Amino acid sequence: MLILGRREGDSILIDGGIRIVVVSCDRGGVRIGIEAPSDVKILRGEIAQQVAQENQRAAGTPVAGDWLATLGGPVVAVTPSTSATPAPAPASEAQS
Repeated sequence: MLILGRREGDSILIDGGIRIVVVSCDRGGVRIGIEAPSDVKILRGEIAQQVAQENQRAAGTPVAGDWLATLGGPVVAVTPSTSATPAPAPASEAQS
């Protein structure tokens, strides 16, 4: 890791057309501006970590039945009917 001291208005140039500028400094922290080509992704570290954790969680998602069970309701298995018997007609049509 390279550690540099910079003042307001100072910048750092990184290969690939990336420029980091110190916008302001105060006791609470530093504000920086980043200029980079549009194809360069820039993420805050904590956001990148959250995305990685969410991706890991999503990859380990249980099958649908297990997921439904976590909701607390009954799990009903739906299987296609193998009989060719049509459903009964409504009562109004059966009497005609």
